[in-house]
Amino acid sequence: MPWSEAMAPVRMRRVAVVVPRTALRDALVRIAEEGCVELDRAEESAPGAAGARLQRVRGRGSGAENAAPAVLAAAAPDLDLLERRGDAALLAGEAQLEERVAAAVRKGEVAALAGWCPAAEVPRITRRLAEVGGALLPLPSPRGTDPPTQLRPHRTASFTPLVTTYGTPAYADLDPSWPAGLTYVAMFGIMFGDVGHGALLLLGALALRLGRPRRMARLGRLWPFLAGAGVASMLAGAAYGEFFGPTGLLPVLWLSPTAEPARLLAAAVVLGAGLLALAHAAGAVNRVREGGWGAGLYAASGGAGLLFYLGLASAAGALVVHRTALAMAGAALAAAGLALVAAGLYRATTGGGGGLAETAVRLFDIVVRAGTSTLSFARLAAFGLTHAALAGLVWRGTTALAGRGGAAVAGAGLLFVVGTAVTFALEALVAGVQALRLEFYELFSRLFGAEGRPFRPWRVPRAESADPAAKVVPCSPG
Repeated sequence: MPWSEAMAPVRMRRVAVVVPRTALRDALVRIAEEGCVELDRAEESAPGAAGARLQRVRGRGSGAENAAPAVLAAAAPDLDLLERRGDAALLAGEAQLEERVAAAVRKGEVAALAGWCPAAEVPRITRRLAEVGGALLPLPSPRGTDPPTQLRPHRTASFTPLVTTYGTPAYADLDPSWPAGLTYVAMFGIMFGDVGHGALLLLGALALRLGRPRRMARLGRLWPFLAGAGVASMLAGAAYGEFFGPTGLLPVLWLSPTAEPARLLAAAVVLGAGLLALAHAAGAVNRVREGGWGAGLYAASGGAGLLFYLGLASAAGALVVHRTALAMAGAALAAAGLALVAAGLYRATTGGGGGLAETAVRLFDIVVRAGTSTLSFARLAAFGLTHAALAGLVWRGTTALAGRGGAAVAGAGLLFVVGTAVTFALEALVAGVQALRLEFYELFSRLFGAEGRPFRPWRVPRAESADPAAKVVPCSPG
């Protein structure tokens, strides 16, 4: 698969489900079982026969019965019998089916519904509908309406919640799931750099993979995410020479955070500048895909913003190493980018003096934010230093107690275990939150401009399955 497709959401097709009116229920049952088509629904209306019965059953039923997942029977059931039995699951499935039937357009002996389907799934759904004399016909996309967004189920699917928690990307945008995940675990590792602590994270990932503990089995799909964080922490810890603190068991391969904090700080800021430049570049691609080359060129999160930031970063770096000519070239590049941003901002105003004032204020904000966002990555060094300092404090206390001999050795062991547990829990929480903050507020805010709509296929299994979820066939990545 070309990278341009791998980095984009699943390609969607606007489709029409066309079936004989007598086969409408059979067709809808098959669509619900496949779980790959999002059907348009009628506007809010009063519940149908199944919906009304479902409300009565839920009003008098227990919480466990009401929480049962919806299922569908292959043939139309007796709704009165379902109500007497209190079968909330079948009634819920029938209520959902009623909503889709109400949205169908009927003409003569034919019924039709419109919706969205992943392009790769169209042949399979077409074959299922052909069993009841129906068809799935491609339609042109409605003008002014974007298709729903379904992110691709990469092998790094545990990274996808990073993106969806922030928001749903527009259909035209890039899917940054795996780059965002790798960036997150790298930033986490820098702040949580310790080979011993990283190994504990790996053990936690293995436990999740094996479904232990059972009460956390639902988090099992996140094990690659936790394993990546553990590996990143171990690599950073090897660079720092940290193994449950500065125990001396590992040599310092790069630097010791407590011995060279300024160098670590500079490296964090440089890394942050690189990540921001990549976010600007991806944002420029998104602006072009969303609104064309004009919008992509003048947007502050598009080509103009990228030009400004690259020029600003080049000028700042050149001044640090005393390269005057390179600094002047960078400043000229930044000025050109800022002029393009100003042109784009002014075009969006009502013009006149008010437009100029608004443009000036927003330009000032963009310049200040560029600097503060870059410096914000200094927290990678700050929290990495804090983690190393706390681990070092625990280790010094442990060795000081152990040196007294006798019962103090047992106290030293207890101090090491408790201190390590507290440091691990506290710093893991801090590093996780701070890496998320940098991901969302510094990177994603430049990457995403428009909000998309998530793809929500209609998925209801058949009641005949002992394990209803086993019948559900996941949609193809496209």
